[in-house]
Amino acid sequence: MIKIAQPQIGQEEIDAVSAVLRSGQLASGENVALFQREFSEYLNHGFCVAASSGTTALEIALRALGIKEGDKVITTAFSFIATANVIVHAGAIPIFADIDETTMNISSYSIEQILQEHDGVKAIVIVHLFGQSCDMDQIQKIVNKYQLLLIEDCAQAHGAEWEGRKLGTFGDASAFSFYPTKNMTTAEGGMVIFRDEKAAVYASQLIQHGIKARNQFEFIGYNYRLSEISAAIGLCQLKKLDRFNFARREHAALYDENLDHVYIIKPQEVAGARHVYNQYTLRIVNGMRDAFIAHMEKEGIGTSIYYPYTIPEQVCYRATDLLEKEYNRRLGVSNSIKHEVVSIPVHPGLTLFEIERIITTINRF
Repeated sequence: MIKIAQPQIGQEEIDAVSAVLRSGQLASGENVALFQREFSEYLNHGFCVAASSGTTALEIALRALGIKEGDKVITTAFSFIATANVIVHAGAIPIFADIDETTMNISSYSIEQILQEHDGVKAIVIVHLFGQSCDMDQIQKIVNKYQLLLIEDCAQAHGAEWEGRKLGTFGDASAFSFYPTKNMTTAEGGMVIFRDEKAAVYASQLIQHGIKARNQFEFIGYNYRLSEISAAIGLCQLKKLDRFNFARREHAALYDENLDHVYIIKPQEVAGARHVYNQYTLRIVNGMRDAFIAHMEKEGIGTSIYYPYTIPEQVCYRATDLLEKEYNRRLGVSNSIKHEVVSIPVHPGLTLFEIERIITTINRF
């Protein structure tokens, strides 16, 4: 079976974890501090705070920027549910925007539409979906025009760029996930990056129960720290990230050049963006997606649907008063694309033989 995702763990990571275990220092320590510094250096930007997951990193970003009870926050309807959940956990109200048909990223037109209909919007949480940048020129114009906070969800976009600038450096804060399916992993973990040092200091306290000094707590916080074991893995993975992304782009280029099928729309790398293909997501049109998945499964090739439902139609949102009542009117593209998307393997562990087999299988569908 050719897997849809496969973390690339080498001897370096194994040795690094062994060194931590031998040291006896397993809780957050020197490796975490070094990982934070090196990630900031990789982005050439900001102040990094390591967290226990991409979800906790995103929540800390919101809380450290002052998002509070009753604040309205615009985000995409087409993403993993954590993107919206953290808004709710912070006490705010998510308002769901539609997506761009080409990139499947949040639509600047839809954002403007919401801002014209809703007063009191405090922030926008954008998601650079599947590894491709949102239209940062348009997003920044909107943010400046309406004086909004901007938070980037970069969970799938490690090393991706817009106009030569790495994603995660545009917002007031950004969050990365290091889950095993991401472009780099720490097994579990995340990183939040702030433009403002004071916000980063506050976030550093927030992830450690609100600690001010040993046995002194300034406010009520959380235990959202990253472990030394995870940080040790992350330090190794960060050194390999550009190589991993190069392989993903090479595999995507082979698909771009060789996939040729009447029922398939391939992803497009838009002008200005440097896609890092956390997923290579096809659109299977004319109601043929289920048949396509069955065909691939029969041939031993893994696929996955990201995402078969929009966030606001999930039961946990339909069952609350958080659901924006007119989302069906606004989310036309999201509601169409969710029936078409399916991702195929693009990870760095694929061999050329496997890539050729995937191409042949798809073209034979």
